[in-house]
Amino acid sequence: MNAMNWLVVYPEIVLLAMACLVALVDLWVTDPARRLTFWLTQATMVVVGAMHLFYAQSGATLYGMNGMVVTDPMGHLLAFFACVAMAMTVAYAQPYLASREMLKGEFFTLSLFVLLGISVMCSANHFLVVYLGLEVMSLSLYALTALRRDHGRSTEAAMKYFVLGALASGFLLYGLSMLYGATGTLEIPKVFEQIAAGRINREVLVLGVVFVVSGLAFKLGAVPFHMWVPDVYHGAPTAVTLMIGGAPKLAAFAITIRLLVEGLLGLAVDWQQMFIVLAVSSLAVGNLAAIAQTNLKRMLAYSTIAQMGFLLLGLSAGVVSGNTLSAANAYSSAMFYVVTYVLTTLGTFGLIMFLSREGFESEEVSDLAGLARRRPWLAGVMSVFMFSLAGIPPMVGFFAKLAIIQALVTTNVTLYIVLAVVAVVFSLVGAFYYLRVVKVMYFDEPADTAPIVQGAGIGALLAVNGAAVLLLGPFSGGLLGLCRDAIVKALAS
Repeated sequence: MNAMNWLVVYPEIVLLAMACLVALVDLWVTDPARRLTFWLTQATMVVVGAMHLFYAQSGATLYGMNGMVVTDPMGHLLAFFACVAMAMTVAYAQPYLASREMLKGEFFTLSLFVLLGISVMCSANHFLVVYLGLEVMSLSLYALTALRRDHGRSTEAAMKYFVLGALASGFLLYGLSMLYGATGTLEIPKVFEQIAAGRINREVLVLGVVFVVSGLAFKLGAVPFHMWVPDVYHGAPTAVTLMIGGAPKLAAFAITIRLLVEGLLGLAVDWQQMFIVLAVSSLAVGNLAAIAQTNLKRMLAYSTIAQMGFLLLGLSAGVVSGNTLSAANAYSSAMFYVVTYVLTTLGTFGLIMFLSREGFESEEVSDLAGLARRRPWLAGVMSVFMFSLAGIPPMVGFFAKLAIIQALVTTNVTLYIVLAVVAVVFSLVGAFYYLRVVKVMYFDEPADTAPIVQGAGIGALLAVNGAAVLLLGPFSGGLLGLCRDAIVKALAS
């Protein structure tokens, strides 16, 4: 039993040990580019990612730490994608931060702690473990947001993120305490059993679900809990913006599945109605507000809100008319959506950092004017990312949106078919501001003629990122199948 306890948390142990080692090693690093710290961090993420992938391929579901931690294909697959996303984020960030004298050892250490929090959330089987992972990730992100200490906007963003994040964490913790009061247990599977047996105080339980959904909606950035997203995306250094908008979305999806699907599926009729309201509100506010934005980071922030609306639509279609026949299809489509969204987000913010230079942040839409004449391949890569976010074939974003719409339509319920139509309409609205970026790059006169000078390594990573978004579309069946198998095994355990 002791061996099993250690087995299920090996990746987290390695991450924690390496985060401490990186912090110590960096004390003796004098190189301004911090190459040793960078490569040590990258090696850690590669090793931990390989561990998660190995566990995911084994297909086994194991429990450890007295049932507080679960290791299953879904958790390991999400943690693997989080490792890939964090490794790419750190790679994109290194030259950007180095040119602004922000490349400090704490960036790498806190990045590893962010990944540790994500990994803990992906394997959580207990309310306290969910909250522990959430706080490890969130506190690290709060500190990273204030990395540029002498910048007023960055400090303001960190304060807003911290205050509103603490409020959302309080919502979630209060909701979890009410679930404990109604069911008498903190273990997620036992909560499911108590609800199935009918030994609950339903009124208290539903009120707890309201607070839990509110806390999760904040982490996803869904309306009306979205107020922090534009300001934090805009104010944080772009490297940190990418870290906030990338891998943590995978963790938010993981704890949503753990809490609401594995624990509270018996109350799906209640929380799915809340998700529908959150989803439609996010699609409307996100897409309409993004049209008015001239700042690229704020536009992408509102775009994120709209994209999370699509994700919530997929999560709201799992239980239909009291049966769970469409659950695997709906939740696997949502998982596929969040993975492909993170992949595209990595490229968009990575390219913004690539175009930035010391004393100049390429944050305005107008800063991309004439990019096709200055660097045609960069304009092409950015177009791929914009087309994917807009849902234009053959990009992977089109197939992700198609999977969500298919999950809604195949329920054969009028409400979900109407929601699918609403999603398509708002996608057309969203296409306007994505295509506006493409228009600016190809048809506007360049306002900035300074040469774009960056390392070949980041350019190659951007090219690979763009190729993945382009090629994963026509060949998305494999990834969608992986997501489906992982969700089926999670639901069966």
